[in-house]
Amino acid sequence: MHDDGRYDDPRANRSANDHVSRETSYPAWSPDGSGPDQPANRPADSVPRPVNAPSDSRSAGTRRNSTASARFEQAVPQQPTPDAVRDAAVSPDAPTVPVEPHEAEPVDPSYVSRETAEDDDPPLAMEAMRAVQILNPSGEVTMPRPERTRVMCVANQKGGVGKTTTTVNLAVALALHGNRVLVVDLDPQGNASTGLNVPHHTGVPDVYDCLINSLPLEEVAQPVEGIPNLWCVPATIDLAGAEIELVSVVARESRLSRAIEAYPGHFDYVFIDCPPSLGLLTVNALVAAQEVLIPIQCEYYALEGLNQLINNINLVRQHLNPRLEVSTILLTMYDRRTRLADAVEQDVRNHFGDKVLQAVIPRNVRVSEAPSYGQSVMTYDPGSRGATSYFEAAQEIAERGVKEPVGRNA
Repeated sequence: MHDDGRYDDPRANRSANDHVSRETSYPAWSPDGSGPDQPANRPADSVPRPVNAPSDSRSAGTRRNSTASARFEQAVPQQPTPDAVRDAAVSPDAPTVPVEPHEAEPVDPSYVSRETAEDDDPPLAMEAMRAVQILNPSGEVTMPRPERTRVMCVANQKGGVGKTTTTVNLAVALALHGNRVLVVDLDPQGNASTGLNVPHHTGVPDVYDCLINSLPLEEVAQPVEGIPNLWCVPATIDLAGAEIELVSVVARESRLSRAIEAYPGHFDYVFIDCPPSLGLLTVNALVAAQEVLIPIQCEYYALEGLNQLINNINLVRQHLNPRLEVSTILLTMYDRRTRLADAVEQDVRNHFGDKVLQAVIPRNVRVSEAPSYGQSVMTYDPGSRGATSYFEAAQEIAERGVKEPVGRNA
């Protein structure tokens, strides 16, 4: 500033090549140099700048942008030019390799892929088919009925081998397929009554009244709900004292046999569930029965007590029931993962031969869950492996009964 009143404009020394960065923002700036008070095509020299702006304020930013642009251009792949594409084309004079056309192989119309084999149904479909086969909703007689009543005693003095489970499930399987079945619960625990959802609390007429008070069996038998052609004679806790009371009763070994013979109706099968002992209750069952079904758990302890059971059966045959025989052996709780199960199965089959059923009952949680709902596994989960195994066992027993008829006592 001079005394003559003239002012030096600092913008007068700015070169024409200096540009204002777009990042710079101040009033009256626009990209083309125009502002609210300036024309749109104003030359670069007339672009206003802040008074205090340094003359080289854009140089650092400009250098950074130039360097970044150079790096970015190197990173972008180069696109082929039209000349390069034309040079890369195959020349019409170049020799060509003949390509043989692909011949389609003939397809056999009967071929089916492994993923869609005709015999391989989805697991859910197979389970549904098994369930329908076991439940038999049509009610037809699909299992052969014996010519005479078969009274089968399910006995084994060892506990926990599956006597009650076998009795309940075989009875339900046969009843669902057209056979008239009676289950006699001779175990004071009353587990067979629980599995068939039959009341067996104190005060309910039970098998104790038949043995001690000579009550007719038809007044004690109860129809099983939901299962046609199936009846059950329940057992209450009163049966626990029956063995002591039977000691002084005349013909104490044949009390149950006379009660079954006096029943006015006709049954195809009578299953007697025995307690895990060889007392008077089991003796009554052996005297009343014609056949003995022995469930054997696939473990060593089950084989250890089998000789004693066979000896008692022979004693009953000699002195009380000459028509009694061991007709059926059923392997239960089979675990295919262990060698012990295979060893027990081989020993039993070698000793008893054809008396051992081909059907084997595996370990299955559904079989154990069913009694908690008052059902057998045949109705609780008919598609399970346990239900299928018991169904096969029942079918095998029914077929054997037709080939070898037994004496009738009802």
